[in-house]
Amino acid sequence: MIGTVYLVGAGPGDPDLITLRGLECLNRADVVFHDRLLHGRLLDLLDNRVEKIDVGKTAGGSEVLQDEINRLMIDQARRGKTIVRLKGGDPFVFGRGGEEALALSRERIPFEVVPGVSSALAAPAYAGIPVSFRGMSSSFTVVTGHEDPGKKKSAIDWERLGPGGETLIFLMAVANLEQIAGRLMESGRPSSCPAALIAHGTTGCQRTIVGSLDRIAGLVRAEGISPPAVLVVGEVVRCRDELRWFDRKSLFGRTILITRAARQAGELSRLLLRAGAIPIEMPVIQIVPIEDFDAFDRIVRDLAEFHWIVFTSLNGVRHFFARIDALGFDTRLLGPLRIAAIGPATAQALARRGIRADCVPGIYTSRAMLEALRGRGIAGRRMLLCRSDLGGETLAEGLLSLGADVRELTVYRTIPDRRDIAEGRKMLAEGRIDGITFTSPSGVLNVLDALDQNVEAVNRAVIACLGPVTETAARRAGLRVDIVPTTITLEGLVASLEDDFGRRRKDEPIS
Repeated sequence: MIGTVYLVGAGPGDPDLITLRGLECLNRADVVFHDRLLHGRLLDLLDNRVEKIDVGKTAGGSEVLQDEINRLMIDQARRGKTIVRLKGGDPFVFGRGGEEALALSRERIPFEVVPGVSSALAAPAYAGIPVSFRGMSSSFTVVTGHEDPGKKKSAIDWERLGPGGETLIFLMAVANLEQIAGRLMESGRPSSCPAALIAHGTTGCQRTIVGSLDRIAGLVRAEGISPPAVLVVGEVVRCRDELRWFDRKSLFGRTILITRAARQAGELSRLLLRAGAIPIEMPVIQIVPIEDFDAFDRIVRDLAEFHWIVFTSLNGVRHFFARIDALGFDTRLLGPLRIAAIGPATAQALARRGIRADCVPGIYTSRAMLEALRGRGIAGRRMLLCRSDLGGETLAEGLLSLGADVRELTVYRTIPDRRDIAEGRKMLAEGRIDGITFTSPSGVLNVLDALDQNVEAVNRAVIACLGPVTETAARRAGLRVDIVPTTITLEGLVASLEDDFGRRRKDEPIS
């Protein structure tokens, strides 16, 4: 059976701009051939079983390389694999998607095209520039900027583009920007016509340079702007002053270091991306299963003897039920047990299993949990506390002081992770991190271990701690804590970062 190839547009840079159909295809893929400029977050969504093949080309890539991409896709499809060719922007907008589709068609390989959001429209929109606007421009033309405008047989109709008032959008325009501007002015476009070059559009690295057509190339050269970039020429550029929105976000352009475990960093990265930040993941801890399940399995056999079970984290829920599943049981095993959960994420993890927590404190700390349980008549009750191997003693000791009979059960381990710390470590050492987030005491300790106890390097960044326990660990380690959100959730953490950097940005010019 021959597999199907899906030519999927990944969008312009922001991973949230991929379409639902595109995500569906990624979830079904056996093999993904991807471009080099795609956001890593999209590739992180792939299951570990999926084979990822980088076929990105740089400027000047040869035709042989494109032929090789076609051959590889055809070969994998003939093996019955489901293939996704993941391309930046839209597959059929200067992405050579048409050539790839033609190669597949000629070999009778089934294929589908999944359109994507093109940078031609998205980058101007994120810069506050509408490509059409009543009274300014009722049409727009998208042109390749990669073609050499000075060659004798240019395929671009410069004589038509120059005199008109329509909006012109050039993709891949940085290298030939001076020639493009020159040809437009030679063809009748006024030298005073507004122009904007948007580099790395829709990402926290976005840079927008605005100037008249005769000056734009010099301004871009002076700023050292590098591809990818989109050039917009036309009166609509004047809208930017009032319509710019993305680069006015409080976290726009701020580089924020995430120290959560790799599996959990994605949600915080997603929230930071939406706030305009540049998240850098430095997973200094790993959440792993316990090594010996003997004690766990004995508890499971005696679970009916308990009155309450307390989950202190989403990880506790995940690993507890992973073992329950492995033993062939399900949630019926909990029977009449009452359930307590610290925090909404923990409660939501239980809810996904069809379990509604009986006690969820309004403040997501061990002390708040004790206060919430104080009036629940737990004296003399047997309580099972599911925790990590590094969990603090506050909750267990507090439950004992309330008269409960407490049994602590380690359901997962937290260990150092040194696999993917090189980039974050280098950026911290060089002072290129604006903010750093700590969500656990172990994250604090492991970051400092990874930096050979270089407290000064960490203190150069704005430090945000999720909760008072993590704050205490950070201060004891010699760190200066700037932010502790009153709402101890990831959303609360990001909101506090936005407030802090928003105050800092008030007196800063936005480039």
